[in-house]
Order: sequence, then structure tokens, then C-alpha cells
Amino acid sequence: MVEIKADLVKELREKTGAGFMDCKRALEQTGGDTEKAIDYLRAKGILQAEKRAGRITKEGRVGIYLHRPGEKIGVLVEVNCETDFVARTEEFGAFIRELAMHIAAMAPRYVSREEVPNEVIEREKAIYRQQALESGKPEKVVDKIVEGKLEKFFNEACLLEQKFIRDPERTIEELRKELSSKTGENIVIRRFARFQVGESQ
Repeated sequence: MVEIKADLVKELREKTGAGFMDCKRALEQTGGDTEKAIDYLRAKGILQAEKRAGRITKEGRVGIYLHRPGEKIGVLVEVNCETDFVARTEEFGAFIRELAMHIAAMAPRYVSREEVPNEVIEREKAIYRQQALESGKPEKVVDKIVEGKLEKFFNEACLLEQKFIRDPERTIEELRKELSSKTGENIVIRRFARFQVGESQ
């Protein structure tokens, strides 16, 4: 079998939006040929998930996670899909359980970067700019530094962009897309709430 390098997998992921393991498997099956790998992903239905993104999701489930021992961290998370049939499947339930556990451990602040208030973004950018200037960085590179740190902020604060705690090679968004491909439905992580004893609001 041809050895598939990480940069080739990354390239395919950027072209298709498919998950890391799906891209790696597709490249392995096609001898590292990117174009054939795209056809492989299409044949498997993995790329269809992108087209489902606009479909209405009125069904779903609310998942609950209580961290033990101690029971000092609890999570509620709502995940939506298109039909009650999918909502009742074990695969959908397992996704919600894993998601709730991940939220308990990684404490995201928002579902996606689109939810981050503009005032929060501007405050973060001002802090990063000040840090860069105080560290003696030349003005011409400050904007790039601010941009890089803001991306890192989104990666850490937004649930969809976080690395999955059980598999850091994949993000939560990639897991969501994989479930969408498997179920044939649009899957939406609607909202969550994380509670920790003694934590200020």
C-alpha cells in the first residue's frame, strides 16, 4: 500500500471538506491520486453532506452528560436532524453522548464562529495587537500575528472547530459531517449549556 503523507491528506480535506480518516482512506484506495480520491469520496456519498446543509432540521434529541465522580460538571446539548427515524438511531444517540462529554471536558464558549459577538472579536483583536506591539514586533507583521491569534481563539472557543477529545485528528465539524453522510440527513448542533459548580456566570 502507498504511504500517504499528512500534507496530501490535508490538501484533499481542503478541497472536499471531508473528514481526515475519509480522506486518508480514499487516498490509500486510489494510490495517492487526489482526483481519483475525490471520485471515491463522491461514490461513497461522503461529499453529499455538503449539499444537505440547507435542509430543514425539526427533529433531534437533547443529550445530557454528568461528569463522575463528583457530579460537579453537567452538560445539556441539542442536536437536530430531519426525521424522527434518524433521531432515534443508536448512531445519532452515540454522537450526542460523545459530544456532551467533549463539551464537559473542553468547555467551548460558542457553537460556531458565527455566534461570536462582534464586540468579543474586536476586544480579542485589540489585546493581540497590544501584545504584539509591546513585544517589539514591527508594525507590518502585527496584522498577520493578530489574524493568526484570532484563528487560534476560534479554534479553542468554538465547538465545531475544536479537536475531538477522543481523536485529535478530527474536529467536531468533521464528526458532524461524517454523521450527516452516514445518515443521509442534515445534522445541526443547535445549542448547548455547560454547568460547573462554583463557576461564575
